[in-house]
Amino acid sequence: MIMETLTEPQQQLYDWLVEHINTTGYAPSIRQMMKAMNLKSPAPIQSRMERLRAKGYIDWSEGKARTIRILHRDTGVRVLGAIAAGGLVEPFTDVEERLDLSHILHQPNRFALRVVGDSMIEDLITEGDLVIMRSVAPNEQVKNGEIVAALVTGYGTTLKRFYWEGETVILRAANPKYPPIEVMANQVEIQGILVGVWRGYNAMNN
Repeated sequence: MIMETLTEPQQQLYDWLVEHINTTGYAPSIRQMMKAMNLKSPAPIQSRMERLRAKGYIDWSEGKARTIRILHRDTGVRVLGAIAAGGLVEPFTDVEERLDLSHILHQPNRFALRVVGDSMIEDLITEGDLVIMRSVAPNEQVKNGEIVAALVTGYGTTLKRFYWEGETVILRAANPKYPPIEVMANQVEIQGILVGVWRGYNAMNN
């Protein structure tokens, strides 16, 4: 979502509101905002507040004191540039972009599963990883080659690449040690489709 640009006074008040609410856990009073902005009248504060609300940055409940809510926080992790894993490169110091995973994680149809086993190692999914899955929509056709969480009659739940072959479903591992699972389509329930993998550094070294 592209937000309307703030003026410098509006940005100054917005930044202060975010900091205050994050630090204290509650919204400030008009008097506190006046003091923070070095203003002697509430009118400029009220004007800036109305503009912040109109632009979708904040909201509040009418007639209730200190109910200001921040609507669109600056989420994500700053991406500062590239780093070499071989030779040396010049370090980057300017923020070029922001890694925001909210579109992957903060969706009502997302869930995570902890990986047990090594059948998907050639797809860079290893034991201990968390796989982020998207629930399958009603009547959705799973595409060949997608990595899925499949509930298979007689096998249990498994993470594999999915393939149709006539009336048969083939679930292929990404490790030659494991043979493909071939079953009739009515014996497979696709519970989710892979959208991401999370691997914590500490988990890799435990």
